Amino acid sequence: MTAEQVLRPLPDGLGTRLRAWAFEHVDLAFGLLRAVKPILKVGGTVLVTRYDDVREVFLTDDAFPVPYRAKLDVIMGGCPFFLGMADTPEYRRDTAAMRKAILREDIPVRLAGAVETLAERIVDEGGGRLEVVDELVRRVTFAVLSDYFGVPDPPGADLRVWATRLFEFQFADPGDDPALRADVDRMAPALRDHIDRLIAARRGSNTTGSDFEGDDVLGRCLALQRQGEPGFSDEQIRTALMGMIVGGPPQPPMVVPQALEQLLRRPDALMGAQAAARSGDDALLAGYVFEAMRFDPLAPALPRVAARDHRIAVGTPRETLVPKGATVLAAFRSAMHDGRRIPDPGRFDPRRMQHEYIHFGHGLHTCFGIHMNRVLLPLMLKPLLRRNRLRRAPGPEGHLTKRGPFAERLRVVYDA
Repeated sequence: MTAEQVLRPLPDGLGTRLRAWAFEHVDLAFGLLRAVKPILKVGGTVLVTRYDDVREVFLTDDAFPVPYRAKLDVIMGGCPFFLGMADTPEYRRDTAAMRKAILREDIPVRLAGAVETLAERIVDEGGGRLEVVDELVRRVTFAVLSDYFGVPDPPGADLRVWATRLFEFQFADPGDDPALRADVDRMAPALRDHIDRLIAARRGSNTTGSDFEGDDVLGRCLALQRQGEPGFSDEQIRTALMGMIVGGPPQPPMVVPQALEQLLRRPDALMGAQAAARSGDDALLAGYVFEAMRFDPLAPALPRVAARDHRIAVGTPRETLVPKGATVLAAFRSAMHDGRRIPDPGRFDPRRMQHEYIHFGHGLHTCFGIHMNRVLLPLMLKPLLRRNRLRRAPGPEGHLTKRGPFAERLRVVYDA
């Protein structure tokens, strides 16, 4: 499956080209804003660009809650998912429930080896030429995580397409595209039905009366349900699994190829990342990958909506009143280049401190998969980085292209 099959086509017009140009040069605009107008109000939108202010927005969840509930309700059929919740007892119950089924110890024991093994096989099969977005990263991500979650492809459909389309609707559809909504109205109920069938089938196959329904997230949820643990009704299990599938696997095919593109632009950094991969220094390799992502992260900003009037940066010259109802864009890409908190932000430094990154949000809605991502994202590139003479493929396909916010294609060559 290729990007042409997974991603929707973009309209071929001036607006599309202008948006692509703006994304390509967004760091220039952010740098200017951080210097002269760090909190910019335009109509009902407030853009926050400095590190301290971005963290303040993320940490003040009672004033700036996430705006995801309405679209999550469409995807989940009205069943609440914790990504759309404020800090309520239900939020704490549901996140605690998922931490009983998605275990941090699974990362080294089960997931890391699976990612590296499959990535190694794909690089071998590539025979010295590989398309990174689909052939490597999307394939590895969905194969490993769908197996881990216990949710395979639906009959006659492909989870990569459904999850990516639902992700786009949830997180990258500010204009409420009716064509995308039509896809969502077809795919979301079908995915809910698919998981309901998996739950019924798994329960029906367990004729032993034991608590063991399979060592994956779905099986663990059913076992916890049998034990009477709160947060594990069939509806809650289905909603949590859908949330994981829609919110998780579509992201690595965006950010991992973007990280490789940044490494390819910096021969010394690429050489360092390759040395770390070859020596098995996974911590240093992660440093290279997440530093590369700092120059092209998942998105420029994350949205919040002001639930009440609130002042940002109180006591500073940039103190700003954000009125109730305003959309607040917390520009975490800009924050990770704010020289007031990030030492020498223009320098590529694979040994930065963890707090200098905001790749996975901050505060109440820090990415649920942050620990998984910190380990698995670098490992998706590790087998490729070990290869000699890794370089861009000749021609345009050797440079990363994007389709809207999604990485589209990046082909590399290497010694087989």
